Amino acid sequence: MILINLLPHRQERRKRRRQAFFAGIGVAAVVGLLVGVLWYLVVVELSQRQASRNAFLQTEIQRLEGQIKDIASLRAEIDALKARQKVVEDFQIDRNMPVHLLNELVRQTPEGVYLTALRQDGQGVAVTGVAQTNERVSEFLRNTAYHSEWLDHPELVEIKAAAVSTVGRDAKRLFEFSVRLNLKRPQDKEAEAASAPASGAAGVAASASATQS
Repeated sequence: MILINLLPHRQERRKRRRQAFFAGIGVAAVVGLLVGVLWYLVVVELSQRQASRNAFLQTEIQRLEGQIKDIASLRAEIDALKARQKVVEDFQIDRNMPVHLLNELVRQTPEGVYLTALRQDGQGVAVTGVAQTNERVSEFLRNTAYHSEWLDHPELVEIKAAAVSTVGRDAKRLFEFSVRLNLKRPQDKEAEAASAPASGAAGVAASASATQS
């Protein structure tokens, strides 16, 4: 027996294909929507985490800025304390300088020279006096320049002739002078003592090389 299908099978096939197509589109739309929602949730979660990290970093930065300010204030206090300590140390070091000054002037002032005034300003010393001759003043300058432990760099400011009269005698001719000196500090002497061996060693080395050549 032969069966003949008189139904519109082509239309039915097209209808099924159309239904399958729209069903696929619907499934794709649902899947895309789910993917979009999941991606949105992931982005929101990442944004919240980043915001919490930023808040934590901001809090830590503020805390570190406070610590930096504290450190800066501590450094300022330390520098102030160091400055005060240096002032005290310098005062302790310099308190014996007038004694050294007077001792050196007594030692280095030759006969025929009489000091009339003395003024100290830090390491600078101004000396005025009278001398019997110019040579006495020159000797005083040489003594303070080359033979003094605490005085150096003498500079003659002024010298002039002056007549001084004495009772029952004729007027004597004297010379009034003023000199500027430099008073060494103990640390300057220590630096000179430290540099002396080095310069001596350099001189020995130079002489040895000259002898070899």
